This record gives sequence, structure tokens and C-alpha cells, in this order.
Amino acid sequence: MTDDKNIIVSTQNLSVHFPVRGSLPFKKKYVKAVSNVSLNIRRGETYGLVGESGCGKSTFANALLGMIKPTEGKVIFEGKDLNSLSKKEFKQTRRNMQMIFQDPYSSLNPRFDILQIIGEPMVIRGGYTDEEIEERVVELLELVGLSREDLHRYPSDFSGGQRQRIGIARAIILNPSFLVCDEPVSALDVSVHAQILNLLDKLQKQRNMTYLFISHNLAVVKSICDHMAVMYLGKVMECGSTQTIYDNTLHPYTQALFSAVLDIDVDNKRERIVLQGDIPSPIDPPAGCRFCKRCPHAMPICSQKEPELIEIEPDHMIACHLYSGEKE
Repeated sequence: MTDDKNIIVSTQNLSVHFPVRGSLPFKKKYVKAVSNVSLNIRRGETYGLVGESGCGKSTFANALLGMIKPTEGKVIFEGKDLNSLSKKEFKQTRRNMQMIFQDPYSSLNPRFDILQIIGEPMVIRGGYTDEEIEERVVELLELVGLSREDLHRYPSDFSGGQRQRIGIARAIILNPSFLVCDEPVSALDVSVHAQILNLLDKLQKQRNMTYLFISHNLAVVKSICDHMAVMYLGKVMECGSTQTIYDNTLHPYTQALFSAVLDIDVDNKRERIVLQGDIPSPIDPPAGCRFCKRCPHAMPICSQKEPELIEIEPDHMIACHLYSGEKE
């Protein structure tokens, strides 16, 4: 994989299960949102996380930031086990991990003006004068393409793209080294997608930040992500170098996702793979491979034994019995 010094954040067998309300006390049920996920994110890279809605991407990101306590497993950030830290140590470490939320409007307090919204992390941290906070906020506003004149305006006065810029400014005000981008452009018009993506790229290069980029847009993931992982029902199906996965897509689920990407090459049209059946419930997932009930290549072993994530080629791992060597 990579030298430990190059890994800024990693998960080890991370699982997040939520109890189902109303279940009988002697037979508790759980929503298995994330199950046994182990990933390494290298310093300075953009790591893509893709999959259908409800597959556990955002839950995984929240557990990564300590916003949700995992049921099992570890989150290691810069060599520290995040969930074993004291409250004081966690607070100090957490300043280096921030998040850009999916909805740029609901993530901003409508009663706060822009100075209060962006400057709030500095207020919470303490040790800054009002003048220092205002100076820092103005600096970041100009960095993300806004101006001093916007200081005392409110979120409702801005467009969706401008609100997302405000959210980005708030996320980077404490100079984090790791930033989770939870579908940062999905709620925006197509016309402003490129502007926000270019801004994120510019900030990453200037500040040497590491991104976890969650998205449904596989074309965007291909263009900006160095590595990626494909999730299905809380499990990683395929992961590795983005270019390697695009050049040699192996898992049937990944192949189905990629076949749905809009292709402008009219001379070599990609065959559309339409998956049959419904996504199983995360409360009662299949005993074997979680994708087996929808997989066009399913074998008897797929419903009996869960495939392990194995390395097929350098920087390319897959969890599928088609490549595990086990057929029965």
C-alpha cells in the first residue's frame, strides 16, 4: 500500500451500527450502516468515495471525524486513535479535521451574518480579538471569491454557489490538514460545479490539504481523485488508484455504476448494465456478499461466504468471489 508516514488518516475494521427503535429488548435489531471498512488516505491527496444513496458514505465520513462513535474498529488520524483520546486531546486534534456539508443553505445559521458564521470556529477556539477574527474572515472571503462588503450580509442574500464558498471559508478558517467534502456540488447548478471544484483544487495546492471527496458524480471523481473506494450497503466492493479502477473495472457493481456515466463518445457507446432487484435492507443484509442478490454473475458461494478484500494488482483491491479463486 504505502509507507505509514504518508498516511494522514486510516480506518481499521470500522463498523457503525444503529439500534432500531421499537425492537424487542431480547432481540435487538441494528441498521448496519458501515461494516468492517479499512481504508488508508494519503497526505495531500484527494480520496473519492462513491456508491448509491444509503450505502453508508456519509455515515463513514461522520465516524471518520468523530461525529459518530463507531461500534467497532478504529480511526487513526496522524498516528492517534481518535476515539481513545481524552476530551481535551480530541478537541485539539479535531481542529485539523473539518467538513464541507452537502446542502450549502441548511448548514449555515440563517440568524448569523457572514462574519459570525465564518468566524465562529475562532470564537469557539478562543484567544482571538474581534479585530483579528474580522481580519481573518475578510482574508478568507477574498480567497474564496467574495469581499469585505459581504461581512454583514445573511445567507439568504447569497446564491447557492456563494453559500458553498462561505461554507468552504468556514471549514478552512482553522487551517485544517484534512477536509471531508460531502457531495459539495450536488445541490448546486451545473454552471457553478466547475467554479467550486476549481476553488477546492486551488485551496488544496495552496494549503497542502487532504480531501475525502464523497460524490455520486463518477466523472468528477475520475478528474479530481487520486484514489477511490466503491461502497455498497456499508461495505467496500473495490478500491485503489482511480486511474487503475477506471482502466480495469472488475467488480460487477462498479461496472454497473460506470456503465451509467454519460459518455460523449458516440462511436464507442458503453453497454448499459441494468441491475435487477432491490437493494437489501441494511437491518438484515445477505449472509454472503451483500451484492449477490443483484449481481448478474452470482455463484452459490456468493450467498454463503462473504468475500474478503484482496489485492488483484498493485494499488487495486476487490471483494468478489469471481477473483478470490473460490467457486464453491
